[in-house]
Amino acid sequence: MYQDAVTFLKYKDLSTMMTLSKHCARVVAGLIISERFNMYITTVVPAGAAGTTANPAGIAIAMIIYFVAMILIGVYGYTRSKSLDDYMLGGRDLPPFVAALSAGAADMSGWLMMGLPGAMYLSGIFNGWIAIGLTVGAWINWLVTAPRLRAYTEVAGDSITVPSFFSNRTHDTSKIIRYVAGIIIVVFFTLYVSSGMVAGGTFFHSTFGWDYHVGMVFVAGIVILYTLVGGFLAVSWTDMVQGLIMMVALVAVPIMGLFVIGGFGGVAAGLSITGDNSLLNPLGTGLDAVGWMDWISNVAWGLGYFGMPHIIVRFMALRSPRQATPARRFWLGWMVFCLLGTGMTAIIGRAMSEQGIIPDLMPKDGVEGNPQETVFLVMGTKLFPAVLAGFMLAAILAAIMSTVSSQLLVTSSAMVEDIYHGATKKELSDYKGVLLGRITVLLVSIVAALLAIDPTNSVLGLVSFAWAGFGAAFGPIVILSLYWKKLTWQGAASGMVAGAGVAVLWNKAFNNGDASWVVYTHLYEIVPGFLACLLVAWLISQATWRDDPQILEEFERAVAIAKGRPDPKGLLVTFEEKGTESVAE
Repeated sequence: MYQDAVTFLKYKDLSTMMTLSKHCARVVAGLIISERFNMYITTVVPAGAAGTTANPAGIAIAMIIYFVAMILIGVYGYTRSKSLDDYMLGGRDLPPFVAALSAGAADMSGWLMMGLPGAMYLSGIFNGWIAIGLTVGAWINWLVTAPRLRAYTEVAGDSITVPSFFSNRTHDTSKIIRYVAGIIIVVFFTLYVSSGMVAGGTFFHSTFGWDYHVGMVFVAGIVILYTLVGGFLAVSWTDMVQGLIMMVALVAVPIMGLFVIGGFGGVAAGLSITGDNSLLNPLGTGLDAVGWMDWISNVAWGLGYFGMPHIIVRFMALRSPRQATPARRFWLGWMVFCLLGTGMTAIIGRAMSEQGIIPDLMPKDGVEGNPQETVFLVMGTKLFPAVLAGFMLAAILAAIMSTVSSQLLVTSSAMVEDIYHGATKKELSDYKGVLLGRITVLLVSIVAALLAIDPTNSVLGLVSFAWAGFGAAFGPIVILSLYWKKLTWQGAASGMVAGAGVAVLWNKAFNNGDASWVVYTHLYEIVPGFLACLLVAWLISQATWRDDPQILEEFERAVAIAKGRPDPKGLLVTFEEKGTESVAE
């Protein structure tokens, strides 16, 4: 990982990243070093004051610019999406930089800007173990999953969805595995999408005073529009732009907060007011039995990456397996900046609250919602001039919308390619396939909006449950399908059911308030679910495996191509050999 971080800073195409982000960076850097910025710090937001909310009109201008840009990218994607493969997977033509940032933005939903800062605002840096677990898990995922999955999905019937890959990889002629995986995707992504809508409603209510439900519907409408129109290509390019916005904002907001509060000394002074020494303790209140369960649960978030369809689909869309390496390095740089910025925002925000610079965001009895999840939003509006505050807040929308759009697209892929196509066994024309995909996007959005009606829902709670469901159901199957020849469709399907089932049951059974189960209630359901899926898939596959020369041959071909060796069968040619990326003859 260290080498990847170093290479990220040296990479020859870093100029691409700098070109795309230099205008945002210049604005932030110019503000920090300018005399006007210093005057703004001392006059508009003096230390100890309550701060001043930015002019809503200026914020609205920045928001309008942002929304128009996203819709224009959607139109661009529409002009490029001529086939079902284009709509669902972008024609397997994503550059590494776009793949990296779109994967990151699709991953880090409103959870990055609202859920995680809220958790750290309440409990301190102990919840930073979530960020560490995510970074390590995602880095391993890019390292061991991305190259082989990119190769294997093309070898195994040119699969364009995760369920179709599982089915083609195991030669499941019954299509059962596609139904099981498709249903899991639809159920958990509907919950996941609802978390984004909750975040959107909270955002507009807190920023502009809109009714929560109006804000929720507005965000949903914009996302649905560019997802319906542009498909995977539009989603990936909007995610890349939104990823850059998120990174710049997560660097700028804590830096501004440090200037206002008086540096790290001011942060320490603010936190000392709480009298809670655990806020800056990496071990929280200590590692007793419950503490160990909490620590394991935080780190275990990293297991989820192996089973996230909206993230690993970016691996499938890379131009070639070899491009996973530069993509991983771009991603690592982006993620480290974002997660550090998130943690610093939460801790600095808590200190500023204690000193009265921003309002107290601790939850209060009788008050609806989760105010701690608005800490980034409040700091953005209090610490920046109106238009800049608008762009800082656009980062929250970027986080929300990038993830929701990716999840809607993967859900539509599962419905069209895996459930509908598998059930009817009819060959779909590109036109009909794209049309059905767009109808699915609309229907899933409506159901998710209905689930998000309750404004008291926690963004982190919804994301946590959906993340565990996917990680437990798909994570072990992805790993086994790429690294174990003997995985069978019976084992994969049984494992997915076991993983998802255990995750759901664990979440429900140990959240009943029974004090005798207190240790188990603190263990994140992804852990038992992941282990159950792995064990069941292995046992059932051992019992049902029969030698299949074609499966073994495809496995060897995928391994060879992923490692940069010539395809043993000579059907797929690499970019270095032919001048195009992975061309099927």
